[in-house]
Amino acid sequence: MPSEEKKVQLSIVVPFYNEEPNIDYLFERLISVLKPLEMTYEIICINDGSKDNTLKLLVEYHQRNSLIKVVNFSRNFGKEIAITAGIDYTVGDAVIPIDADLQDPPELIVEMIAKWREGYDVVYATRRSRQGESWIKKFTAQRFY
Repeated sequence: MPSEEKKVQLSIVVPFYNEEPNIDYLFERLISVLKPLEMTYEIICINDGSKDNTLKLLVEYHQRNSLIKVVNFSRNFGKEIAITAGIDYTVGDAVIPIDADLQDPPELIVEMIAKWREGYDVVYATRRSRQGESWIKKFTAQRFY
């Protein structure tokens, strides 16, 4: 009788596009947040057609840590498509998308999981500040979110 794998409780979905400089710091912060949660997790990384060494680094992380999974796009399809593909690939009971550029602090995951454990079906966060973004990005984000 084959041994049963533990059911994944949490899936983190991260779209990547030319994020080579951020990858080490992202995983350092993400894993430091996820380990103490005492739940099974996976990190789904979607390489959205990056032209730098993003894919190479993601594959290296996957080889060192099987909880990190990589989906590679042949070209850039955009953040929304990458997130959707990542969500389709997940097996966790809860799914949290997060940006690779760390504009959304991984430390918020702790609070989101706490609310989920209280019984909420949907937990979301919104940015309080959009510093450093162009006026058009701020305008479209305000309308979209």
